[in-house]
Amino acid sequence: MTILLLLRLSGGIGLFLLGLVLLTDGLKAWAGESLRRVLLRFTGTPGRAFLSGFVITALVQSSSATTVALIGFVSAGLIAFPQAVGVVFGTSVGTTVTGWLVAGLGLRVSVGAYTLPLIAVGALMRLLARGRMRSFGLAVAGFALVFLGIETMREGMKGLGNLQALTVASPMEWRGRLMAILMGFLLTILLQSSSAAAATFLTALDAGSITFEQGALLVIGAAVGTTVKGALVTIGAETAAKRTAAAHIVFNLAAGGMGLLLLPFVRRFLEWRAAAGGPEAGPLALAAFHTLFIAVSALIFLPFTDRFSRWMARWLPERGSPLTAFLDPSVLSVPAVAIEASRRALLETACALMAYYREVLMGVKKAVAEPEARLAEPLGALNRIRDFVSRIAPEHESEIQTRLRAALFHALDHTTRLAAHRDPPAALGMPGAARTILSPLQGEADRLLETAVLGLRERTSPGWLERLETESASFAERLKVARSTLLLQTAAGEWPPEEALAVLEVLRWLDRIAYHAWRISHYLAGTGESDKGKGELSDAKGLSS
Repeated sequence: MTILLLLRLSGGIGLFLLGLVLLTDGLKAWAGESLRRVLLRFTGTPGRAFLSGFVITALVQSSSATTVALIGFVSAGLIAFPQAVGVVFGTSVGTTVTGWLVAGLGLRVSVGAYTLPLIAVGALMRLLARGRMRSFGLAVAGFALVFLGIETMREGMKGLGNLQALTVASPMEWRGRLMAILMGFLLTILLQSSSAAAATFLTALDAGSITFEQGALLVIGAAVGTTVKGALVTIGAETAAKRTAAAHIVFNLAAGGMGLLLLPFVRRFLEWRAAAGGPEAGPLALAAFHTLFIAVSALIFLPFTDRFSRWMARWLPERGSPLTAFLDPSVLSVPAVAIEASRRALLETACALMAYYREVLMGVKKAVAEPEARLAEPLGALNRIRDFVSRIAPEHESEIQTRLRAALFHALDHTTRLAAHRDPPAALGMPGAARTILSPLQGEADRLLETAVLGLRERTSPGWLERLETESASFAERLKVARSTLLLQTAAGEWPPEEALAVLEVLRWLDRIAYHAWRISHYLAGTGESDKGKGELSDAKGLSS
Protein backbone atom coordinates (compact mmCIF):
# COMPACT_ATOMS: atom_id res chain seq x y z
CA MET A 1 0.00 0.00 0.00
CA THR A 2 2.79 2.37 0.96
CA ILE A 3 4.58 1.69 -2.34
CA LEU A 4 1.43 2.50 -4.28
CA LEU A 5 1.04 5.77 -2.37
CA LEU A 6 4.67 6.67 -3.03
CA LEU A 7 4.16 5.95 -6.71
CA ARG A 8 1.04 8.13 -6.68
CA LEU A 9 3.00 10.90 -4.97
CA SER A 10 5.91 10.70 -7.42
CA GLY A 11 3.45 10.59 -10.32
CA GLY A 12 1.75 13.70 -8.98
CA ILE A 13 5.10 15.49 -8.77
CA GLY A 14 5.87 14.39 -12.32
CA LEU A 15 2.52 15.68 -13.59
CA PHE A 16 3.08 18.98 -11.79
CA LEU A 17 6.57 19.34 -13.29
CA LEU A 18 5.38 18.41 -16.77
CA GLY A 19 2.51 20.88 -16.49
CA LEU A 20 4.85 23.60 -15.28
CA VAL A 21 7.24 23.00 -18.20
CA LEU A 22 4.38 23.09 -20.73
CA LEU A 23 2.90 26.19 -19.08
CA THR A 24 6.26 27.99 -19.06
CA ASP A 25 7.20 27.03 -22.63
CA GLY A 26 3.72 27.79 -23.93
CA LEU A 27 3.54 31.22 -22.31
CA LYS A 28 7.06 32.13 -23.45
CA ALA A 29 6.28 31.10 -27.03
CA TRP A 30 2.86 32.78 -26.95
CA ALA A 31 4.17 36.06 -25.54
CA GLY A 32 7.43 35.69 -27.51
CA GLU A 33 9.18 38.98 -28.09
CA SER A 34 6.75 40.79 -25.77
CA LEU A 35 8.27 39.28 -22.62
CA ARG A 36 11.79 39.99 -23.87
CA ARG A 37 10.87 43.58 -24.70
CA VAL A 38 9.30 44.06 -21.26
CA LEU A 39 12.41 42.73 -19.58
CA LEU A 40 14.68 44.96 -21.67
CA ARG A 41 12.51 48.08 -21.60
CA PHE A 42 11.40 48.29 -17.99
CA THR A 43 14.75 47.98 -16.25
CA GLY A 44 15.83 51.61 -16.07
CA THR A 45 15.76 51.96 -12.28
CA PRO A 46 16.11 49.35 -9.51
CA GLY A 47 12.38 49.66 -8.78
CA ARG A 48 11.36 49.13 -12.41
CA ALA A 49 13.86 46.29 -12.79
CA PHE A 50 12.40 44.64 -9.67
CA LEU A 51 8.86 45.00 -11.02
CA SER A 52 9.73 43.58 -14.45
CA GLY A 53 11.45 40.56 -12.85
CA PHE A 54 8.45 39.96 -10.59
CA VAL A 55 5.83 40.26 -13.34
CA ILE A 56 7.63 38.08 -15.89
CA THR A 57 8.41 35.34 -13.35
CA ALA A 58 4.82 35.37 -12.10
CA LEU A 59 3.58 35.06 -15.71
CA VAL A 60 5.88 32.28 -16.91
CA GLN A 61 5.83 30.51 -13.52
CA SER A 62 9.57 29.86 -13.59
CA SER A 63 12.28 31.83 -11.82
CA SER A 64 14.92 29.65 -13.46
CA ALA A 65 13.64 30.56 -16.95
CA THR A 66 13.75 34.27 -16.11
CA THR A 67 17.18 34.01 -14.48
CA VAL A 68 18.69 32.03 -17.37
CA ALA A 69 17.28 34.54 -19.87
CA LEU A 70 18.57 37.39 -17.70
CA ILE A 71 22.06 35.89 -17.63
CA GLY A 72 21.97 35.77 -21.43
CA PHE A 73 20.87 39.42 -21.68
CA VAL A 74 23.59 40.57 -19.28
CA SER A 75 26.19 38.51 -21.12
CA ALA A 76 25.13 40.13 -24.40
CA GLY A 77 25.25 43.62 -22.87
CA LEU A 78 21.52 44.14 -23.38
CA ILE A 79 21.02 44.82 -19.66
CA ALA A 80 23.57 46.48 -17.37
CA PHE A 81 24.59 44.49 -14.32
CA PRO A 82 23.01 46.88 -11.74
CA GLN A 83 19.70 46.59 -13.62
CA ALA A 84 20.04 42.81 -13.65
CA VAL A 85 20.43 42.81 -9.88
CA GLY A 86 17.06 44.53 -9.52
CA VAL A 87 15.50 41.92 -11.83
CA VAL A 88 17.02 39.15 -9.68
CA PHE A 89 15.26 40.55 -6.60
CA GLY A 90 11.94 40.66 -8.47
CA THR A 91 12.43 37.15 -9.85
CA SER A 92 12.93 35.71 -6.37
CA VAL A 93 9.68 37.28 -5.15
CA GLY A 94 7.82 36.33 -8.35
CA THR A 95 8.57 32.64 -7.90
CA THR A 96 6.48 32.62 -4.69
CA VAL A 97 3.32 33.28 -6.74
CA THR A 98 3.17 29.56 -7.55
CA GLY A 99 2.77 28.82 -3.84
CA TRP A 100 -0.25 31.13 -3.65
CA LEU A 101 -1.71 29.42 -6.73
CA VAL A 102 -1.30 25.98 -5.15
CA ALA A 103 -2.47 26.96 -1.65
CA GLY A 104 -5.26 29.30 -2.69
CA LEU A 105 -6.71 27.34 -5.61
CA GLY A 106 -5.18 23.92 -6.04
CA LEU A 107 -5.69 22.77 -2.43
CA ARG A 108 -8.88 24.69 -1.61
CA VAL A 109 -10.94 24.18 -4.77
CA SER A 110 -11.63 20.82 -6.35
CA VAL A 111 -10.70 21.29 -9.98
CA GLY A 112 -10.57 17.62 -10.87
CA ALA A 113 -13.74 17.89 -12.98
CA TYR A 114 -12.17 20.62 -15.09
CA THR A 115 -8.57 19.47 -15.57
CA LEU A 116 -9.17 16.70 -18.13
CA PRO A 117 -11.44 18.85 -20.36
CA LEU A 118 -8.86 21.65 -20.18
CA ILE A 119 -6.12 19.25 -21.22
CA ALA A 120 -8.28 18.17 -24.15
CA VAL A 121 -8.94 21.79 -25.16
CA GLY A 122 -5.25 22.66 -24.89
CA ALA A 123 -4.19 19.61 -26.91
CA LEU A 124 -6.72 20.39 -29.67
CA MET A 125 -5.55 24.01 -29.82
CA ARG A 126 -1.96 22.80 -30.10
CA LEU A 127 -2.88 20.48 -32.98
CA LEU A 128 -5.46 22.52 -34.88
CA ALA A 129 -4.89 26.21 -34.12
CA ARG A 130 -2.54 28.46 -36.08
CA GLY A 131 0.19 30.87 -35.13
CA ARG A 132 0.60 31.93 -31.52
CA MET A 133 -2.67 30.25 -30.46
CA ARG A 134 -0.92 26.87 -30.82
CA SER A 135 1.49 27.95 -28.10
CA PHE A 136 -1.40 29.25 -26.00
CA GLY A 137 -3.02 25.81 -26.27
CA LEU A 138 0.18 24.31 -24.90
CA ALA A 139 -0.01 26.71 -21.95
CA VAL A 140 -3.66 25.78 -21.30
CA ALA A 141 -2.81 22.07 -21.24
CA GLY A 142 0.14 22.78 -18.94
CA PHE A 143 -2.05 24.80 -16.59
CA ALA A 144 -4.51 21.90 -16.31
CA LEU A 145 -1.70 19.39 -15.77
CA VAL A 146 -0.36 21.49 -12.90
CA PHE A 147 -3.66 21.12 -11.03
CA LEU A 148 -4.00 17.47 -11.95
CA GLY A 149 -0.55 16.96 -10.46
CA ILE A 150 -1.55 18.83 -7.28
CA GLU A 151 -4.67 16.64 -6.95
CA THR A 152 -2.59 13.47 -7.41
CA MET A 153 0.05 14.64 -4.89
CA ARG A 154 -2.71 15.49 -2.45
CA GLU A 155 -4.10 11.95 -2.57
CA GLY A 156 -0.65 10.46 -2.14
CA MET A 157 0.18 12.72 0.80
CA LYS A 158 -3.07 11.89 2.59
CA GLY A 159 -2.13 8.23 2.60
CA LEU A 160 1.34 9.02 3.93
CA GLY A 161 0.13 11.35 6.65
CA ASN A 162 0.76 8.94 9.53
CA LEU A 163 4.27 8.12 8.33
CA GLN A 164 5.59 11.62 9.06
CA ALA A 165 7.79 11.06 6.02
CA LEU A 166 9.52 14.42 6.11
CA THR A 167 9.93 14.55 9.90
CA VAL A 168 13.54 13.51 10.26
CA ALA A 169 14.43 15.45 13.40
CA SER A 170 12.81 17.95 15.70
CA PRO A 171 12.70 21.41 14.10
CA MET A 172 13.31 22.90 17.55
CA GLU A 173 16.93 21.68 17.38
CA TRP A 174 19.48 23.33 15.10
CA ARG A 175 20.44 19.95 13.70
CA GLY A 176 16.82 19.29 12.80
CA ARG A 177 16.49 22.74 11.23
CA LEU A 178 19.59 22.33 9.12
CA MET A 179 18.43 18.88 8.01
CA ALA A 180 15.03 20.23 6.94
CA ILE A 181 16.66 23.11 5.04
CA LEU A 182 19.04 20.66 3.38
CA MET A 183 16.13 18.43 2.35
CA GLY A 184 14.37 21.40 0.77
CA PHE A 185 17.60 22.38 -0.99
CA LEU A 186 18.24 18.87 -2.36
CA LEU A 187 14.64 18.28 -3.45
CA THR A 188 14.69 21.56 -5.40
CA ILE A 189 17.91 20.53 -7.17
CA LEU A 190 16.44 17.08 -7.89
CA LEU A 191 13.22 18.51 -9.31
CA GLN A 192 15.01 21.46 -10.99
CA SER A 193 12.12 23.63 -9.83
CA SER A 194 11.55 25.52 -6.60
CA SER A 195 7.87 25.81 -7.59
CA ALA A 196 7.50 22.02 -7.72
CA ALA A 197 9.33 21.68 -4.40
CA ALA A 198 7.12 24.33 -2.77
CA ALA A 199 3.99 22.60 -4.15
CA THR A 200 5.18 19.33 -2.60
CA PHE A 201 5.68 20.96 0.80
CA LEU A 202 2.33 22.74 0.67
CA THR A 203 0.59 19.50 -0.23
CA ALA A 204 2.40 17.68 2.59
CA LEU A 205 1.34 20.37 5.08
CA ASP A 206 -2.26 20.18 3.85
CA ALA A 207 -2.21 16.37 4.34
CA GLY A 208 -0.70 16.66 7.83
CA SER A 209 2.56 14.92 6.89
CA ILE A 210 4.64 17.85 8.18
CA THR A 211 4.18 20.73 10.59
CA PHE A 212 4.12 24.40 9.62
CA GLU A 213 7.63 24.98 10.97
CA GLN A 214 9.01 21.99 9.06
CA GLY A 215 7.34 23.29 5.91
CA ALA A 216 8.81 26.75 6.51
CA LEU A 217 12.32 25.32 6.83
CA LEU A 218 11.85 23.22 3.71
CA VAL A 219 10.71 26.33 1.79
CA ILE A 220 13.80 28.22 2.98
CA GLY A 221 15.96 25.40 1.62
CA ALA A 222 14.05 25.50 -1.67
CA ALA A 223 14.67 29.28 -1.97
CA VAL A 224 18.42 28.62 -1.82
CA GLY A 225 18.26 25.54 -4.07
CA THR A 226 16.62 27.45 -6.92
CA THR A 227 19.89 29.32 -7.55
CA VAL A 228 21.74 26.16 -8.62
CA LYS A 229 20.34 26.03 -12.17
CA GLY A 230 21.42 29.60 -12.89
CA ALA A 231 24.86 28.84 -11.46
CA LEU A 232 25.23 25.79 -13.73
CA VAL A 233 24.45 27.91 -16.79
CA THR A 234 27.48 30.11 -16.05
CA ILE A 235 30.03 27.28 -16.20
CA GLY A 236 32.53 28.45 -18.81
CA ALA A 237 30.63 31.74 -19.18
CA GLU A 238 32.00 35.27 -19.11
CA THR A 239 32.30 37.46 -16.02
CA ALA A 240 28.98 39.28 -16.53
CA ALA A 241 27.03 36.01 -16.42
CA LYS A 242 28.93 34.81 -13.35
CA ARG A 243 28.20 38.08 -11.55
CA THR A 244 24.48 37.75 -12.22
CA ALA A 245 24.36 34.15 -10.98
CA ALA A 246 26.47 35.10 -7.93
CA ALA A 247 24.10 37.99 -7.13
CA HIS A 248 21.17 35.56 -7.28
CA ILE A 249 22.95 33.15 -4.92
CA VAL A 250 23.99 35.86 -2.44
CA PHE A 251 20.51 37.38 -2.36
CA ASN A 252 18.72 34.06 -1.87
CA LEU A 253 21.18 33.05 0.85
CA ALA A 254 20.44 36.35 2.59
CA ALA A 255 16.71 35.74 2.07
CA GLY A 256 17.10 32.29 3.65
CA GLY A 257 18.79 33.88 6.65
CA MET A 258 15.93 36.40 6.84
CA GLY A 259 13.47 33.50 6.81
CA LEU A 260 15.23 31.93 9.82
CA LEU A 261 15.12 35.26 11.67
CA LEU A 262 11.42 35.83 10.94
CA LEU A 263 10.26 32.27 11.61
CA PRO A 264 10.04 32.56 15.45
CA PHE A 265 7.97 35.76 15.17
CA VAL A 266 5.68 34.22 12.55
CA ARG A 267 5.25 31.09 14.67
CA ARG A 268 4.28 33.16 17.75
CA PHE A 269 1.80 35.17 15.67
CA LEU A 270 0.18 31.99 14.35
CA GLU A 271 0.03 30.50 17.86
CA TRP A 272 -1.58 33.69 19.15
CA ARG A 273 -4.10 33.64 16.31
CA ALA A 274 -4.95 29.97 16.97
CA ALA A 275 -5.37 30.69 20.71
CA ALA A 276 -7.75 33.53 19.84
CA GLY A 277 -9.96 31.09 17.96
CA GLY A 278 -8.46 31.57 14.48
CA PRO A 279 -7.66 28.74 12.04
CA GLU A 280 -4.51 26.66 12.40
CA ALA A 281 -1.52 27.44 10.19
CA GLY A 282 -2.09 25.82 6.82
CA PRO A 283 -0.85 26.04 3.22
CA LEU A 284 -1.94 29.68 2.84
CA ALA A 285 0.11 30.65 5.89
CA LEU A 286 3.13 28.80 4.47
CA ALA A 287 2.72 30.52 1.08
CA ALA A 288 2.49 33.88 2.89
CA PHE A 289 5.65 33.11 4.88
CA HIS A 290 7.49 32.20 1.65
CA THR A 291 6.57 35.55 0.10
CA LEU A 292 7.23 37.44 3.35
CA PHE A 293 10.87 36.57 3.96
CA ILE A 294 11.88 37.04 0.31
CA ALA A 295 9.92 40.30 -0.07
CA VAL A 296 11.39 41.74 3.13
CA SER A 297 14.89 40.85 1.90
CA ALA A 298 14.17 42.53 -1.46
CA LEU A 299 12.95 45.70 0.28
CA ILE A 300 16.18 45.80 2.32
CA PHE A 301 18.42 45.19 -0.70
CA LEU A 302 16.70 47.47 -3.24
CA PRO A 303 17.93 50.84 -1.86
CA PHE A 304 21.50 49.48 -1.99
CA THR A 305 21.33 47.96 -5.48
CA ASP A 306 24.14 50.12 -6.91
CA ARG A 307 26.39 49.54 -3.91
CA PHE A 308 25.66 45.81 -4.00
CA SER A 309 26.47 45.75 -7.74
CA ARG A 310 29.81 47.50 -7.18
CA TRP A 311 30.64 45.04 -4.42
CA MET A 312 29.88 42.10 -6.71
CA ALA A 313 31.99 43.70 -9.47
CA ARG A 314 34.96 44.00 -7.07
CA TRP A 315 34.46 40.43 -5.90
CA LEU A 316 34.33 39.13 -9.50
CA PRO A 317 36.57 41.48 -11.52
CA GLU A 318 36.54 41.49 -15.31
CA ARG A 319 38.98 39.02 -16.83
CA GLY A 320 40.13 38.82 -20.42
CA SER A 321 39.65 41.45 -23.08
CA PRO A 322 36.81 43.92 -22.44
CA LEU A 323 36.27 43.99 -26.21
CA THR A 324 34.90 40.43 -26.15
CA ALA A 325 33.20 40.52 -22.76
CA PHE A 326 29.80 40.12 -24.46
CA LEU A 327 30.76 36.97 -26.38
CA ASP A 328 29.37 34.48 -23.87
CA PRO A 329 28.86 30.93 -25.23
CA SER A 330 25.68 30.66 -23.12
CA VAL A 331 23.84 33.10 -25.44
CA LEU A 332 24.47 31.06 -28.60
CA SER A 333 21.29 29.09 -27.87
CA VAL A 334 19.28 32.28 -28.47
CA PRO A 335 20.35 33.56 -31.92
CA ALA A 336 18.69 36.99 -31.52
CA VAL A 337 20.65 37.62 -28.31
CA ALA A 338 23.85 36.17 -29.82
CA ILE A 339 23.56 38.56 -32.78
CA GLU A 340 23.21 41.53 -30.42
CA ALA A 341 26.18 40.30 -28.36
CA SER A 342 28.26 40.07 -31.56
CA ARG A 343 27.15 43.55 -32.61
CA ARG A 344 28.22 45.07 -29.30
CA ALA A 345 31.57 43.27 -29.31
CA LEU A 346 32.17 44.37 -32.90
CA LEU A 347 31.24 47.93 -32.00
CA GLU A 348 33.87 48.03 -29.23
CA THR A 349 36.47 46.41 -31.49
CA ALA A 350 35.78 48.85 -34.35
CA CYS A 351 36.05 51.78 -31.94
CA ALA A 352 39.41 50.43 -30.73
CA LEU A 353 40.63 50.21 -34.35
CA MET A 354 39.47 53.75 -35.06
CA ALA A 355 41.23 54.95 -31.91
CA TYR A 356 44.45 53.39 -33.27
CA TYR A 357 44.06 55.21 -36.61
CA ARG A 358 43.50 58.48 -34.77
CA GLU A 359 46.80 57.93 -32.94
CA VAL A 360 48.52 57.27 -36.26
CA LEU A 361 47.06 60.45 -37.76
CA MET A 362 48.20 62.45 -34.74
CA GLY A 363 51.71 60.95 -34.98
CA VAL A 364 51.73 58.95 -31.72
CA LYS A 365 55.09 57.19 -31.83
CA LYS A 366 53.99 53.85 -30.36
CA ALA A 367 51.13 53.47 -32.83
CA VAL A 368 53.30 54.38 -35.83
CA ALA A 369 56.39 52.39 -34.83
CA GLU A 370 54.70 49.29 -33.34
CA PRO A 371 51.30 48.81 -35.02
CA GLU A 372 51.10 45.05 -34.33
CA ALA A 373 51.73 45.52 -30.59
CA ARG A 374 49.19 48.35 -30.41
CA LEU A 375 46.60 46.31 -32.33
CA ALA A 376 47.15 42.92 -30.69
CA GLU A 377 43.98 43.18 -28.57
CA PRO A 378 41.53 44.46 -31.24
CA LEU A 379 42.87 42.05 -33.88
CA GLY A 380 42.53 39.14 -31.44
CA ALA A 381 39.00 40.32 -30.61
CA LEU A 382 38.13 40.48 -34.31
CA ASN A 383 39.23 36.87 -34.81
CA ARG A 384 37.15 35.78 -31.85
CA ILE A 385 34.09 37.68 -33.12
CA ARG A 386 34.37 35.97 -36.50
CA ASP A 387 34.52 32.57 -34.76
CA PHE A 388 31.57 33.45 -32.50
CA VAL A 389 29.42 34.67 -35.41
CA SER A 390 30.14 31.47 -37.35
CA ARG A 391 28.66 29.48 -34.43
CA ILE A 392 25.33 31.34 -34.35
CA ALA A 393 22.80 28.84 -35.64
CA PRO A 394 20.51 30.00 -38.46
CA GLU A 395 16.81 29.93 -37.61
CA HIS A 396 13.48 31.16 -38.91
CA GLU A 397 13.56 34.85 -38.11
CA SER A 398 11.40 37.90 -38.54
CA GLU A 399 12.26 40.41 -41.25
CA ILE A 400 13.78 42.71 -38.63
CA GLN A 401 16.04 39.96 -37.27
CA THR A 402 17.11 39.03 -40.80
CA ARG A 403 18.10 42.64 -41.48
CA LEU A 404 20.03 42.83 -38.22
CA ARG A 405 21.88 39.62 -39.05
CA ALA A 406 22.74 40.98 -42.54
CA ALA A 407 23.87 44.30 -41.02
CA LEU A 408 26.14 42.39 -38.63
CA PHE A 409 27.85 40.59 -41.53
CA HIS A 410 28.26 43.87 -43.45
CA ALA A 411 29.80 45.54 -40.38
CA LEU A 412 32.11 42.57 -39.78
CA ASP A 413 33.28 42.72 -43.41
CA HIS A 414 34.01 46.46 -43.23
CA THR A 415 35.78 46.10 -39.87
CA THR A 416 37.96 43.33 -41.30
CA ARG A 417 38.84 45.53 -44.27
CA LEU A 418 39.53 48.47 -41.95
CA ALA A 419 41.99 46.30 -40.01
CA ALA A 420 43.66 45.27 -43.29
CA HIS A 421 44.86 48.89 -43.74
CA ARG A 422 46.55 48.96 -40.34
CA ASP A 423 50.04 49.60 -41.76
CA PRO A 424 50.18 53.37 -42.47
CA PRO A 425 51.99 54.54 -45.61
CA ALA A 426 55.61 55.47 -45.05
CA ALA A 427 54.96 58.90 -46.56
CA LEU A 428 52.34 59.82 -43.94
CA GLY A 429 54.78 62.05 -42.05
CA MET A 430 56.46 63.58 -45.09
CA PRO A 431 57.86 67.09 -44.50
CA GLY A 432 57.88 70.03 -46.87
CA ALA A 433 55.26 70.66 -49.53
CA ALA A 434 53.60 67.27 -48.95
CA ARG A 435 52.79 68.35 -45.40
CA THR A 436 50.84 71.32 -46.77
CA ILE A 437 48.49 68.97 -48.61
CA LEU A 438 48.31 66.12 -46.09
CA SER A 439 48.10 67.94 -42.77
CA PRO A 440 44.58 69.42 -43.19
CA LEU A 441 43.31 66.16 -44.71
CA GLN A 442 44.71 64.15 -41.80
CA GLY A 443 42.99 66.54 -39.38
CA GLU A 444 39.68 66.11 -41.20
CA ALA A 445 40.03 62.31 -41.20
CA ASP A 446 40.75 62.43 -37.47
CA ARG A 447 37.54 64.42 -36.87
CA LEU A 448 35.54 61.90 -38.91
CA LEU A 449 36.89 59.02 -36.84
CA GLU A 450 36.14 60.93 -33.64
CA THR A 451 32.54 61.50 -34.79
CA ALA A 452 32.16 57.80 -35.56
CA VAL A 453 33.55 56.65 -32.21
CA LEU A 454 31.51 59.12 -30.15
CA GLY A 455 28.38 58.28 -32.13
CA LEU A 456 28.76 54.53 -31.79
CA ARG A 457 29.32 54.87 -28.07
CA GLU A 458 26.27 57.15 -27.79
CA ARG A 459 28.24 60.14 -26.54
CA THR A 460 26.96 62.62 -29.07
CA SER A 461 23.72 64.27 -30.13
CA PRO A 462 21.07 62.59 -32.36
CA GLY A 463 21.61 62.87 -36.10
CA TRP A 464 25.33 62.10 -35.85
CA LEU A 465 25.10 59.36 -38.46
CA GLU A 466 23.59 61.70 -41.06
CA ARG A 467 26.28 64.29 -40.29
CA LEU A 468 28.96 61.62 -40.61
CA GLU A 469 27.63 60.58 -44.03
CA THR A 470 27.57 64.19 -45.24
CA GLU A 471 31.07 64.90 -43.91
CA SER A 472 32.36 61.62 -45.41
CA ALA A 473 31.02 62.53 -48.85
CA SER A 474 32.57 66.00 -48.54
CA PHE A 475 35.88 64.51 -47.42
CA ALA A 476 35.87 62.05 -50.34
CA GLU A 477 35.32 64.96 -52.74
CA ARG A 478 38.22 66.88 -51.20
CA LEU A 479 40.47 63.84 -51.63
CA LYS A 480 39.40 63.54 -55.25
CA VAL A 481 40.18 67.22 -55.93
CA ALA A 482 43.55 66.92 -54.14
CA ARG A 483 44.45 63.89 -56.25
CA SER A 484 43.51 65.59 -59.55
CA THR A 485 45.41 68.74 -58.61
CA LEU A 486 48.49 66.74 -57.59
CA LEU A 487 48.52 64.79 -60.86
CA LEU A 488 48.24 68.00 -62.93
CA GLN A 489 51.03 69.68 -60.95
CA THR A 490 53.23 66.60 -61.32
CA ALA A 491 52.64 66.57 -65.09
CA ALA A 492 53.64 70.27 -65.17
CA GLY A 493 56.90 69.43 -63.39
CA GLU A 494 56.01 71.08 -60.05
CA TRP A 495 56.29 67.77 -58.13
CA PRO A 496 58.92 65.03 -58.36
CA PRO A 497 57.09 61.89 -59.57
CA GLU A 498 58.31 59.71 -56.68
CA GLU A 499 57.14 62.22 -54.06
CA ALA A 500 53.78 62.65 -55.82
CA LEU A 501 53.19 58.89 -55.92
CA ALA A 502 53.96 58.67 -52.18
CA VAL A 503 51.39 61.41 -51.44
CA LEU A 504 48.81 59.62 -53.64
CA GLU A 505 49.33 56.46 -51.58
CA VAL A 506 48.50 58.43 -48.40
CA LEU A 507 45.39 59.88 -50.05
CA ARG A 508 44.16 56.39 -50.97
CA TRP A 509 44.83 55.21 -47.41
CA LEU A 510 42.89 58.13 -45.90
CA ASP A 511 40.05 57.50 -48.33
CA ARG A 512 39.64 53.85 -47.36
CA ILE A 513 39.96 54.51 -43.62
CA ALA A 514 37.26 57.17 -43.77
CA TYR A 515 35.00 55.05 -45.97
CA HIS A 516 35.13 51.93 -43.81
CA ALA A 517 34.62 54.00 -40.64
CA TRP A 518 31.45 55.48 -42.17
CA ARG A 519 30.10 52.09 -43.34
CA ILE A 520 30.86 50.44 -39.99
CA SER A 521 28.97 53.24 -38.25
CA HIS A 522 26.09 52.88 -40.70
CA TYR A 523 25.59 49.18 -39.96
CA LEU A 524 26.40 49.10 -36.25
CA ALA A 525 24.02 52.00 -35.62
CA GLY A 526 21.24 49.57 -36.52
CA THR A 527 20.00 50.80 -39.89
CA GLY A 528 20.34 47.36 -41.44
CA GLU A 529 20.49 48.67 -45.02
CA SER A 530 22.58 46.91 -47.61
CA ASP A 531 25.56 48.12 -49.61
CA LYS A 532 23.64 47.72 -52.86
CA GLY A 533 23.99 50.79 -55.02
CA LYS A 534 26.28 52.56 -52.52
CA GLY A 535 29.70 51.76 -53.92
CA GLU A 536 32.95 52.47 -52.14
CA LEU A 537 34.20 56.01 -51.82
CA SER A 538 37.21 55.01 -53.82
CA ASP A 539 34.86 54.09 -56.67
CA ALA A 540 31.64 56.11 -56.47
CA LYS A 541 32.38 59.06 -54.22
CA GLY A 542 36.08 59.21 -53.70
CA LEU A 543 39.26 58.79 -55.69
CA SER A 544 38.88 57.80 -59.30
CA SER A 545 40.78 54.76 -60.46
